[in-house]
Amino acid sequence: MQHRVIVLGAGYTGATAAGRLARRLRREDVAITLVNAEADFVERVRMHQLAAGPELAPRPLAAMFTGTGVTLKLARVTAVDADRGTVTVTGERGTAEELPYDTLVYALGSGGHDQGVPGVAEHAHDLAGRPGALRLRARLAELAAGAPVVVVGGGLTGVEAATELAEARPDLNVALAVRGELGERFSAKGRRHLRAVCDRLGITVHEHTAVTAVAAGHVATADGGTLPSAATVWTAGFAVHPIARATTLETGENGQIVVDRSMRSVSHPRVYAVGDAALAMGPGDKPLRMSCASGIPGAWQAADAIAARLSGGKVPVTPVRYFQQCVSLGRRDGLIQFVTADDRPVDRALTGRLAARYKEAICKAATWGVAHPLLVPGRARRVVPGEGGAVGAEAVGTAAV
Repeated sequence: MQHRVIVLGAGYTGATAAGRLARRLRREDVAITLVNAEADFVERVRMHQLAAGPELAPRPLAAMFTGTGVTLKLARVTAVDADRGTVTVTGERGTAEELPYDTLVYALGSGGHDQGVPGVAEHAHDLAGRPGALRLRARLAELAAGAPVVVVGGGLTGVEAATELAEARPDLNVALAVRGELGERFSAKGRRHLRAVCDRLGITVHEHTAVTAVAAGHVATADGGTLPSAATVWTAGFAVHPIARATTLETGENGQIVVDRSMRSVSHPRVYAVGDAALAMGPGDKPLRMSCASGIPGAWQAADAIAARLSGGKVPVTPVRYFQQCVSLGRRDGLIQFVTADDRPVDRALTGRLAARYKEAICKAATWGVAHPLLVPGRARRVVPGEGGAVGAEAVGTAAV
């Protein structure tokens, strides 16, 4: 019988893992099923671009995986039984179905997190996925010149959203509300450049400003004030998909699945978790941050570990380390902040048009890797009957992020 591998979620990490597994293992030995609720691959790192500009080119998953042997199943995941080894899904017609697996790759990712702030769900827009980005785009199209737009959150998503919107719609009054200092994750050079870009684009930055409520026409702040807002963009963090927390899988406080260095669940050895769904430790014993930069190397690691265990080979364990944070500041400017292995900023940073082209190349490379799984280096291995549960010897290398 074929070894049944089910991959849940076809974002960057799930699609990457499925494609890499298809390249690593012989089709006659494994049946790989990729479950996803949408028919198209979503370039999540471009959601701020989608909200501010024209429609992005569609990338049908069926076309991406043609000829790979991966079976695409369009369905919504409703439950995982890690003890029995089954996944329950609801198909396009609303019919529930139970899928058994021998190995599961859990890559359901994350969505927007309201942080318990009243009014966010009712009145704010998020950029965690395509539906939210399209709703924001429709709302922005309704706004007249001079309308106020408030972006809440000073992380990478908030900075990219504010600068993208301000560049695309210079007629709007874009403001950015951050809890601390603008660009506090960056070096002095990075902070100076970010501030200069915000000034050039006319973005009003409200530093040390905590938003405590969102209403239809304004946001309330912790100091008792309000900021007018005809459209509020909420980027204050992400929450992982809730299904894992409802299972017997060991999870962290935020619902991420606790994994070992090979991205395998520490409580259920038939389950691997990648991307935002995984609680994986990086350099300095710090959890890897939720990001495409962490997720894709984690997907490589999981796929290679699964292939090695099924074929009776050595399990490669490739620690993830960081080299840079890539930030787009509109279509013509950017910031590449170089960092230490554990993601702390160093003095070096690349800025301006060159940085924008650098970031664009990174985005295209990530999507190209998903769309061309058969071009992944490496040969297909034969599955050894009875393998898959035992841990082989580990070969250690380093992954660059």
